[in-house]
Amino acid sequence: MVRVGVVGVPNGWSSLRLVEALQAKTDFGLLIDMGAVSVDLETGAAMFGDFDLCSLDAIIIKKIGAIYSPDLMGRLAMLRYISGRGPQIFSSPPKIKRVLDRLSCTISLRSANIPMPKTVVTEDIELAASAINRMGRCILKPLYTSKARGMAVIEPGANLVVKLRRFKADGNVVLYLQQMIDLPGKDLGLAFLGGKFCGCYARVQSVGEWNTTTHSGGKYEPYEPNSSVIDLAKHAQEPFGLDFTCVDIAETSDGPVVFEVSAFGGFRGLLEANKFDAAEAYADYVLNRLKIK
Repeated sequence: MVRVGVVGVPNGWSSLRLVEALQAKTDFGLLIDMGAVSVDLETGAAMFGDFDLCSLDAIIIKKIGAIYSPDLMGRLAMLRYISGRGPQIFSSPPKIKRVLDRLSCTISLRSANIPMPKTVVTEDIELAASAINRMGRCILKPLYTSKARGMAVIEPGANLVVKLRRFKADGNVVLYLQQMIDLPGKDLGLAFLGGKFCGCYARVQSVGEWNTTTHSGGKYEPYEPNSSVIDLAKHAQEPFGLDFTCVDIAETSDGPVVFEVSAFGGFRGLLEANKFDAAEAYADYVLNRLKIK
């Protein structure tokens, strides 16, 4: 019997859905909370309660933690160690590491000539203020975040330096600034499984909000992207080699731009917007890969 575990968030909707899909196909389901995993580097044991994770055939990383932070890098390191002890991991921890840190992801995208909003990164408040005065209205983004949590809209003005200092005081050593662009009321999530396009959904802004995230009241809607948008998303995700990924894109008057590539999103949007069950498809993908192996 093939046994595949899922690293996810306890009671998380997409994490549980993936566990249920695997259990229906293999009669085995295990949701792994990385906060309760211990790795003994002396004995080689990797335990989740009484369960030896190294005895699994594979592990799917659906969600590495409820809150994005540098601490998640430690969890990825633990999973990298576990992958060397037997289980195949989807997506591999080193590949996820490249998208978990926003700055690392952005640099990889720009190195591949992917169009993005104008971006400036610095630790210096005066240099950040100068960039904002040059670019106009910007979004300050923490390096580790999801669903726009911790982001702030900032623009030229008398209190600019004060606001930058406050953002740094909240624990943001690096000031990641991205020029704010005019959204047409929505942005897009394009999902890929094994590098192949499998669906798209739109996130539609709630009235009065600057971002489209469901955390801020945004809603999922069906959307059919044109071939140029699909090609851009495919090109954007290729350097990362993730087994499942979602590319966030906005269509602007100057053409489509990419915001980020994510290793964790997409399940609910795909299901609600176009009835595509990503959990079912991902489970089949992993089980087929294990058969090939």
